Amino acid sequence: MSTNGPVLVLVGPPGSGKSTIGRMAAERLGVGFRDFDDDMAAEHGKEAGDLVVDFGRERFQELEHELLVRVLPQHDGVLALGGGTPTAPGVPELLKPYHVVFLDVDLDHLLKREGLVALHPWLLPNPRAHLRQMLTDRRPVYTQVADATVQTNGRDPQDILEDVLAAMPVR
Repeated sequence: MSTNGPVLVLVGPPGSGKSTIGRMAAERLGVGFRDFDDDMAAEHGKEAGDLVVDFGRERFQELEHELLVRVLPQHDGVLALGGGTPTAPGVPELLKPYHVVFLDVDLDHLLKREGLVALHPWLLPNPRAHLRQMLTDRRPVYTQVADATVQTNGRDPQDILEDVLAAMPVR
């Protein structure tokens, strides 16, 4: 694992708990927390969903890669990536030196997450179909880039946090 960069990178679909668990992990580890979606919004002046609409998926993923190249070496805390960030060309290679945990969640639990559709309007008009396809497409990538997978289905955030911390290498 790299000594320059995040001590922990969280990946998973929107609504899997990356930001919640990331903040909790950062607090427990005594390090900073960064949400990569916030970094993208700060860099480009718009939320990630709007950027995808404005630039298209391919250009958006290029922008994600460009920003991630800068963020990884300068952030030494916990980093929560955007749901699609690991699928951007070149990103799996960028993540190799870091400890990555995949927060896995099934479709039924994702659909129960309050506010998920409002935050991600691209899921409309059929959130179930869009989320099912997204999970099918992205799960292999999340699994490929992750050193560990932690199930989040119906679990208390504190229990998820304990599993994430237990999966980390001894420092």
